[in-house]
Amino acid sequence: MSHSGEKLVGQGIRRREDPRFLTGRGRFLEDRTLPGQLYAHFVRSDVAHARVRGIDTAAADEIPGVVRVITAADLRDVNPIPLIRQPPSMGVALPELPVLAADTVRWVGDPVAVVVAETPEIAADGAEAVRVSYDPLPAVCQVEEAITEGAPVIHEGFADNVCFRVPYTGGDTEAAFAAAPHRLRRRLVNHRVAPFVMEPRGMIAAYDAHQQTMDVWITTQRPHHTRWFIGQVLGMPEHLIRVDAGDVGGAFGAKEPMYPDEAAVAYAAKLLARPVKWVEERTESFLATTHGRDQVADLEVAFDDDGVITAMRGRILGNMGGYLYPNSSGTIIGRTGPLLPQSYVMSSIDVEIVGVFTTTTPTGPYRGAGRPEATYYTERLIDEVAAELGHDPAQVRRRNYVTVDAFPWHTPTGLDYDSGDYAAALQTALDEIGYDDVRALQRHGTDDGRLIGVGIASYVEIGGVTPSAIAAMEGSPGLWESASVQVHPSGKVAIALGTCGHGQGHETTFAQIAADALGIPYDDITITYGDTDTSPFGFGTFGSRSAAVGGAAVLLACRKVVAKARRRAADLLEADEKDIEQADGGYQVRGVPSTRIGFAELASKALMLMKPLPDGEDPGLDAVAYFDPPNYTFSSGTHACVVEVDRDTGRVEITDFVAVDDCGTVINPVVAQGQVHGGVAQGIAQALHERVVYAPDGQPMTSSLMDYAVPNARQMPAIRTASVSSPTPVNPIGVKGIGESGAIGSVPAVANAVLDALRPVGVRDLDMPFTPDRIWTALQEVRA
Repeated sequence: MSHSGEKLVGQGIRRREDPRFLTGRGRFLEDRTLPGQLYAHFVRSDVAHARVRGIDTAAADEIPGVVRVITAADLRDVNPIPLIRQPPSMGVALPELPVLAADTVRWVGDPVAVVVAETPEIAADGAEAVRVSYDPLPAVCQVEEAITEGAPVIHEGFADNVCFRVPYTGGDTEAAFAAAPHRLRRRLVNHRVAPFVMEPRGMIAAYDAHQQTMDVWITTQRPHHTRWFIGQVLGMPEHLIRVDAGDVGGAFGAKEPMYPDEAAVAYAAKLLARPVKWVEERTESFLATTHGRDQVADLEVAFDDDGVITAMRGRILGNMGGYLYPNSSGTIIGRTGPLLPQSYVMSSIDVEIVGVFTTTTPTGPYRGAGRPEATYYTERLIDEVAAELGHDPAQVRRRNYVTVDAFPWHTPTGLDYDSGDYAAALQTALDEIGYDDVRALQRHGTDDGRLIGVGIASYVEIGGVTPSAIAAMEGSPGLWESASVQVHPSGKVAIALGTCGHGQGHETTFAQIAADALGIPYDDITITYGDTDTSPFGFGTFGSRSAAVGGAAVLLACRKVVAKARRRAADLLEADEKDIEQADGGYQVRGVPSTRIGFAELASKALMLMKPLPDGEDPGLDAVAYFDPPNYTFSSGTHACVVEVDRDTGRVEITDFVAVDDCGTVINPVVAQGQVHGGVAQGIAQALHERVVYAPDGQPMTSSLMDYAVPNARQMPAIRTASVSSPTPVNPIGVKGIGESGAIGSVPAVANAVLDALRPVGVRDLDMPFTPDRIWTALQEVRA
């Protein structure tokens, strides 16, 4: 694709990644086998909470082909996995995250031992032969039960199961409630879900005992951070470790942290000096990969006769599972709490965030990572306020919005929103679904008696995670990004990034940014990432940050190339630098188009020097740039949903869904739409289908696709998209991020639609997921 002067940013160019994926030529972990490779299989706890009385490996050791059975007793020189986010101390040191459980197991799936063998089958047989003796302890799975008096305490040294408390306060909440004519309080549940991905987690580690180096291939969102974690756990210098992510078949936040089982594989490879491969089985993934959500909120709002909300107060409990994983606390502390005001003026807030240990799989980031939860709470409350007053929920939102002329807007939770047009997004959504017509149909009813509901949800989300100026307040390091541009003598350009794609279309969108900046053909640019040996240091892909931070680094690096090219062109064309302009794939003297030099020729001559360079000038046109944003970006939008509920079966059918999103500058609308479609599908799945369930003794009841309801394409409605645009001043592209928006706005939109349908027949309150049996039972109860 040539560059004819027309800007590529904003064009719906087809993803250049797709041909290799669609033809089976992707570079996934399972495609790689190393000479002499061994295979790992984990022995995991089958009880939720117990003392480990003993581990008998004798039978496993006797199996031909079993090379080694590793337990916690072997890990004397291995460090616990460090927490990269440190929540406020409760006066007791947070429990260390061990690589293998030693004395106590704290959830079903907790790794106890790892068997390394010559084949996957032998490794599995070896794991089956390991006998672990347990002294059972009481289990507690539900977050509210875990903080009741007398609940079993999960970690020694703690008086209870609370691992952190963080207050979010701003304004005079007490005065606002005293002055408000109305109050409304609700208990709202964001149930636990599993981040189902096409490619489960996996890893190959290979240690060279002579060079004392380690090569790691792993399904990760953060290669450089993974390298750092491995160095910390094994006590190895980072420069001796190489991490390559390859192609990653989905992640959704679950492949962000370093896991105990991954650290164990790295240790096994170093111990045995042979490559060790491990790939999760699907059931293992349900047990051992972090889950998402699992919060319970008790929130109260104060409001006036027009539905204007002046204050919010209450408490949100977050179920952290058996341990804090490296980044788990940031989900609720850094995202849910700060974003409770959402797109509304709401001047006062007093909400406490409480992290709680339970005997369940640890929780962590899942697409949206704390933002869907905050949006759900506030958008549910907005609809409840409207219902309480008998007002239209769309009008109540309009009365509460931060207006366009108020930006930058400082929230009572300490955020500074960059830009937005919340009213425009709402109006677009209402127009798209024909809001007035749907309301009229709702009043008249359908011929077959189905209940019709309309749900609206506006949202604001944090993206561009995380500026260094803000990171320290969240207990984490600053998360800048880098990009390097290498210009070859042929004029072809190779750009390497610290961010790491796992399906977002980075190879396409970043090339569009670079092609516009460099003024060269899109096809002359390659984008690489994910390999710590060839990519500059970066913090990876999560938190809607790739374009906003990584893309900005690409643009800045390309601008450095252009500046160098302009200086070299001036020298070669014997003109003043200020008279050199970029045009038609090269550089020319302004006003004299015949005096020009093409980019390829310039690139060659910049390297093949014919005369000495000026002082301070380096050969070539290569450049490296770093970008540390001054603030987050804040994407926003409104999703609208129309449902029909069958009174006799409780089945919900989504008859219309529109997502209106504002991600600032849109780099590629086709890629952006695909991101929204995927996120909306996951949000609908949470609202209607998916739910992780535990028995009272801590046994998971949803550990396979036979009992965890991941919906298929036939269960998804046609998803329509539209957009408004409020470019951010925070980065030079004006982009905010779109990867998580679909999962943020969709959940409360569906929930509000279902409850809007049920409210007229007497169902006032119901928790997700809105499964047919749950709705049918609620309808029977109001009929009784």
